[in-house]
Amino acid sequence: MTPETLLAYYDSGQLWPGNVVFSDVEDAYQRQLAVRRLRIARGESPRGFKIGFTNRSIWPRYNVYAPIWGTVWDTTLAHCHGVATVALGASCQPRIEPEAVFGMARTPPAGATLAQLWDCLDWVAPGFEVVQSHCAGWKFAAADTVADAGLHARLLVGPQVSVRTVARDAVSFNQQLAACGVRLLCGDQPMDHGQGSAVLDSPLQALAHFLTELRRCPGGPDLAAGDVVTTGTWTDAFPVAAGQTWSAEFGTPLSRLEVTFK
Repeated sequence: MTPETLLAYYDSGQLWPGNVVFSDVEDAYQRQLAVRRLRIARGESPRGFKIGFTNRSIWPRYNVYAPIWGTVWDTTLAHCHGVATVALGASCQPRIEPEAVFGMARTPPAGATLAQLWDCLDWVAPGFEVVQSHCAGWKFAAADTVADAGLHARLLVGPQVSVRTVARDAVSFNQQLAACGVRLLCGDQPMDHGQGSAVLDSPLQALAHFLTELRRCPGGPDLAAGDVVTTGTWTDAFPVAAGQTWSAEFGTPLSRLEVTFK
């Protein structure tokens, strides 16, 4: 499937044909980057990245056994103070994920330690990523998810908190986010619960892994000041539909986030 065709399916929200299979992850990233160039050429602006499949507990469920990444766009990103409405648009089989989101203050140095990564952060916030799959029934291989824009559809970022007010150093920041819990609800019905440690032991550890993989990708962009990075779901991903209201009750240092879909 050409980059132009991949973009057309992304725009339309239609499922890929059943015979479409991507078998090579490295090639899939090059296709993803080719689609990224097409989106930039038509006027969209990258705003950061999503990291997917950092939650090891869901790997067997989706038959993907390593994290992936994709681009977040100005057309897919929204910020709010805790309550928002988000249009699902032409998303394909959308699902919701509660996550921790980082805002970058500067580009991390080569081989950055956790302390250096923390020093490059500006803020942390609760987030909802709406993920999607153009493979019927969410049945895919790892390379399919990479070629499918890293499964990214939308990202809602909640109230931002300066990382300097959260913790005095990287060690305590890492520990706080790892211990932070979340309860996911659809309306008044509890759906799942999770913890920051689910994502490669902590969101900061997930960021470190992502940065290494990003810089290994030929032709890949680098992290930059102002980028947002959402670090992976703390629960399973649940199907969503227009008219539903979902909320995530995060513990300290994050806050409650609510979204209604239309």
